[in-house]
Order: sequence, then structure tokens, then C-alpha cells
Amino acid sequence: MPDVSYYRSNFCVEIHPAPGSLVIFGASGDLAKRKLFPALYHLFRRGLLHEDSRIVGCARTSYSDDGFRDHLRPFLTAGTDEQRNAFLAKIHYIAGDYPDLDFYRRLDRFLDKLEAKSDLPANRTFYLAMPASLYPAIIDKLSETGMLTEGDGEDAPWRHVVLEKPFGRDFESAEALDRDLHSHMREDQIYRIDHYLGKDTVQNILMLRFANLIFEPIWNSQYIDSVQLTVSETLGVEGRAGYYEQAGLLRDMFQNHMLEMLSLAAMEMPASFSPDDVRDEKVKLIKSIRPFDLSELDRVVVRGQYDGYRAEPGVSPESETETYVAAKLEIANWRWAGVPFYLRSGKKLGARKSEIAIVFKSIPHSIFTPIRARDMQPDTLVLNVQPDEGMELTIQAKQPGPKLCMGGLTLSFRYSDLPGGEGFDAYERLLLDAMLGDQTLFIRSDSIAESWRLFTPLLENWSKLPLETYAPGSDGPERAGRLLFADSREWRPL
Repeated sequence: MPDVSYYRSNFCVEIHPAPGSLVIFGASGDLAKRKLFPALYHLFRRGLLHEDSRIVGCARTSYSDDGFRDHLRPFLTAGTDEQRNAFLAKIHYIAGDYPDLDFYRRLDRFLDKLEAKSDLPANRTFYLAMPASLYPAIIDKLSETGMLTEGDGEDAPWRHVVLEKPFGRDFESAEALDRDLHSHMREDQIYRIDHYLGKDTVQNILMLRFANLIFEPIWNSQYIDSVQLTVSETLGVEGRAGYYEQAGLLRDMFQNHMLEMLSLAAMEMPASFSPDDVRDEKVKLIKSIRPFDLSELDRVVVRGQYDGYRAEPGVSPESETETYVAAKLEIANWRWAGVPFYLRSGKKLGARKSEIAIVFKSIPHSIFTPIRARDMQPDTLVLNVQPDEGMELTIQAKQPGPKLCMGGLTLSFRYSDLPGGEGFDAYERLLLDAMLGDQTLFIRSDSIAESWRLFTPLLENWSKLPLETYAPGSDGPERAGRLLFADSREWRPL
């Protein structure tokens, strides 16, 4: 039964997943120990991991069950020793080489043995926490050993596979990966994860827009001047030079995180909150983004590299890899005609921030002489994704003092300030949804195809754009500011 609670007359539902086995490939790696196992531990402490569920770690590193539990223990920092011990008792470990078919046969037999101890359905979720280059080999072996085959009937045990980005390097490679996945599984078995979609503020976009009458009527080109989407980091590549030199920021951020957030902010209202209805509208929105004019790329795209990047360990001294991208996108539909969407993301910038800023149009006429309409700052709604999840609305209001004293007033809240506001970590939410079979916050194959269809021509002409250098701790390349200045606008401060 779902947990139901009421908060300020709101209706909250959290559904408990059915029991099952969660198998994590790459279990000895950084993502698993720092994100996945702590997230599962927090679900366990919330009572959202079924008492008969099992967790099996798989990797090349040799561990006994107890040795692997000791490896994880320092990363489970909350709660009591009793809770940690109870959670760790649910975890098992199997070492093996990913190309070795016998490894998968041993895993299947071990899961059968664990599942035989319960009369409940033998559901299985496989999480591939590893480089995407290993996906085809692992999926092939899981399929060959029958571990991806689902039975007939509604009550038959399910088989879900969770995949981390990247989902290809361009349109062609993404299509090849998709064909390979679908040769072994149906789309409803595939859970492509984007951890940004697990954040409360990102999920709140839909509720803000479609559960509040005051916003949706003005969520269009008649009232909105522009939209800015920023994802900035203060850190550099931090030991990820091998990956970053192959990917670059456009592949790392724009094709997935940035476009997913943009689509939620700009899509049409879905027929329902069902996974396919929501994702149908996201795909329609991405299809509506106007393709880049390749003859005028320098007018709408800026790419940069922070000073000192080429001296990072593992980076070529002649590297042309970008660590910053800013772009102006246009959506060719009735709702957004004429509204520019400005996107920027970069490393080694002046602040760590992820936000979506909806900038409304100025009033057409001011009655508050001598204050002119253009003297007033526009109303702005900011959805803060990190570091402080929440939102703020800045409006014009009377200030204390003289009769005619007007200025910006910001109304804001942070999720962390609300009772129970610690919320779910992004991976907690997404792991729970994968075990529930809810694909709403996961990326569908046609969405990936359309996003690569948009950005692949840009990548193919990437070298035609100058690589601008910017100082660490700055707002990015100077030319990124000129991108908006040409439209008589400016970036929000970091």
C-alpha cells in the first residue's frame, strides 16, 4: 500500500516497490560506493526497500561478501550501527570478468538461490555503473544466459536494465547502441538515467506549470521575454581527463542534462502524468527546436576552454576540447515563437549553480512618473536546481520610505527549509522509480535520437568555431556575454 501523508492540505503518495534483486555492475567503482549504495541505504532507512529485496555487487575486483561490505561501510554515514549492519547484510558480491559467459551463469545461479528463499516474485534490476563502451558486451551476455527474458502475464517477474550516460557520441553511434539494446530488450525494460531528472526542483517544473493556474496562462511568448538555463561548476576535470578529452562539454552536458531541463520547462501539457504521455511531449518539444544555421554558428554558439586546462594531468598540451559552451536556441512553435533560450555550461567558473530563469517582459507603460517602464527590472522566476534546490520570484514592489519608492522584491523558498525538506537524493528517487517500473524520469530512445539529431551537425562543424580562453573563477569567455548583448540582453550573474 502507498504511504499517504498530508502537508498543508497537499496530498503525498510514496509507493513501496515490490521485492526483487538489484544487481550493480561496476560495484567497486566510484559511482557505486559514493552514490548508489548510499542512496539504497537511505531508501532502506525510509522503509522503501522491501525486506525481501537483495543487492548483488558485481565487478572485476576480488572481494568476499564481508570484504565488500567493509569496503562500503565508510560511505554509509547516516543512521545507527544497527541500521548499517542490517542494510549491509542484504548485500552480496560476485567477482568476474565482464566478457566471461561463465561469470553470468554463476550470477544467474546465485540469484536463483537467493530468490528461492522467498515465495515472492523474482524481479531483477540490473544497473550498469560503468563506461558505456562495456554496455553491448554485458547486455549480450545477460541476454544469452536468459536473464533479460520476462515471462508472460501481468504477474510475471520483470527484468529492468538501468544505463548511465553517455548514450552514444553522435546520432549514428546512438542509433547503433539503440539497435543493440532493442535486439535484446523492449523499450519498457530500458531505464536510461539522467540524475538531474531526479532532483526535486526539476520534477517540480511540471507541478509548478500544470498544477497552478497562475503560471500556465502566461507561460508563452506573449508574456515571456527570454529563458536562461545555466549549469556552472567551480571544479575542473578533477581526474576525469581521459573521459573529458573524448567527450567535451557539449556532449557531456548539452545533449542530455541541459536539453532535458529545457524540454520540461518548455513542453506542452501532457494528457496525463503517465510516463509515455510526459515523454511524448518532451520529444515533440525537442523536435521543435530550430536546427543550427551552420553558416552563422559564431552568432549563436560560443565554445571556450579554461586557462590551464591543457596543463591538467592526462590532457594533451594541444587540446582543442571545450570546457565551456554557450548557445542560443529557438523553438519553432506557437507558444515560443520569438523567445530566445540561452543555455550555458562550463567548468572552473566563478560559482557552482544550476538554474532555469524565466525572464518576463517589461510592462508596456509606467504610470509612476518619473520612473519609466524600461527603468524597472523585469519580473523573473528562477528555478534553483543546485546547490540550494527551490525557487524564487522577483517582482516590482513598494519599498519602505518615500511614497514613490519602488524596487525588486524576491519571494523565495528552499526545499531544505521545509519540514522533511531534506527530500530524496536524485539517485534515491531514480533507483526507487526503476524498482517500481516508473519510467517518467528516465530518457526514452526517441528523445535521445532527436537530441543527437540536433547537436550532431554542430559537432561536425565544431572546429570552425574559435576556442575562446577564459580565466578560472570568471563567468566564462567574454564573447559569451556578447552573445546576449547583441540581443540587448545580459546573462544573470553567477
